[in-house]
Amino acid sequence: MASGPEGAKGGYNPPPLGEPVATRIGPVGPVERFVLPNGLSVLLAPEPRAVTTSVWVWYRVGSKNEWPGVTGASHWVEHMMFNGSPKFPKGAMDRAIMETGGYLNAFTDVDFTAYLTTVPAEHAEVPLAIEADRMTRAKLTAEEVERERAIVLSEREGNENWPEFRAEEELYALAFRRHPYRWDPLGFPEDIRTLGAEALAEYYRRFYGTRNATLVVTGRFSPEEMRSRIDWLFSPLPAGGEDPAVATVEPPQQGERRTSLSGPGTTPFLHLGFRSPGILEERTPAVILLDLLLGGESRMFSASAWGRAVDHPSARLYRRLVEPGLAVRATSEFRPRQHPGLFVVQAQAAEGVALDRVETALLDELERVAARGPTPGEMRDIREKVREAALLAYEGPTRTAFRLGYFAMLGRPGFESELLGRVLTTSTDAVRRAARDLFQPERRCLVRYEPTGGADAD
Repeated sequence: MASGPEGAKGGYNPPPLGEPVATRIGPVGPVERFVLPNGLSVLLAPEPRAVTTSVWVWYRVGSKNEWPGVTGASHWVEHMMFNGSPKFPKGAMDRAIMETGGYLNAFTDVDFTAYLTTVPAEHAEVPLAIEADRMTRAKLTAEEVERERAIVLSEREGNENWPEFRAEEELYALAFRRHPYRWDPLGFPEDIRTLGAEALAEYYRRFYGTRNATLVVTGRFSPEEMRSRIDWLFSPLPAGGEDPAVATVEPPQQGERRTSLSGPGTTPFLHLGFRSPGILEERTPAVILLDLLLGGESRMFSASAWGRAVDHPSARLYRRLVEPGLAVRATSEFRPRQHPGLFVVQAQAAEGVALDRVETALLDELERVAARGPTPGEMRDIREKVREAALLAYEGPTRTAFRLGYFAMLGRPGFESELLGRVLTTSTDAVRRAARDLFQPERRCLVRYEPTGGADAD
């Protein structure tokens, strides 16, 4: 990737005279970055007016680091990290945070795993102590692994009851034949049933360590005192964590791939997937704008980056399919990843409308965007949406910690601001070219879901 707009090719145009461009996005104050001798990266973003402190630990480990036989290991380790460590026996972590009036959680993604806690500022010591204790010393005993197996499997089975989960999993299996993006972070059910405690513990020992972790602390605290506390708690930890980089490259797709699923429900729908660029690729800013044009929302510049994509009446797909009554839902979703992922388009047929009609209208709209691109008015609207989202992106310690850690997993310091500038200055023609390159018939994957009756899953 070019180091900045002046090095970009094909997609960068200076903004029209008189059109303001936000060139920076981030916390209201400076961010201090340092690395401990054991390799742990630390980001501190003090916000003196806040009443809380948010402590996050991000690991550069996700389902991309798994392989057949251990799929779901990252998500399983996420569960186990709450099941005890030397200083915090099972249940003690939850109790310690709840007693402060705080909140804790975690989530596993394809590229990383994040552990988060937000507490009243005077109790920041508690989550710091928890994260330091479980970073290299979480208890993954055979007994606890077996107890958690049923919980992890139940979560997986619960998702299988949701038709859209089944369709999305099938879509990624169609699109990826070799790359580990092929499987969902929940893993394959057969691996959850057979993965042993020692193999799971070895996975944890191999990847979860200081060299693969980034500690983010935001909110109200004294930077000097926080640096001292972090040094005291985390510096004694041994350096650890193998390189989580993935070398597997998915070969080019040579023709359309499609399949059909059936199951409970009353509403037919379809998912389309197109191989999309990785976060550092030149086309990514244009594809982000294309997602805004079609679906109405950017996953990179949105307050709900991990939520389900929703409909937006001003978006192209909504106007083409929902307004005339062909569909009850139509949207797109692009979440840039470390490696090439998928640009996904979804549509749910309206009552009495054949799925063939929905598919035809959907493909026609994609072809129209590829041929003509967005109008000048649409470009103004989607750029304004990005600007508005950027203004709200760092609202509060928890959201600030999320974004700092998220972009630390994906790029170098300052990358988010650079990406914002490139998105806001990407030309109309670059968006059209991105659509033309993306929506080629021989590169699409399609999953159709035909319901067999019964209630639709919520």
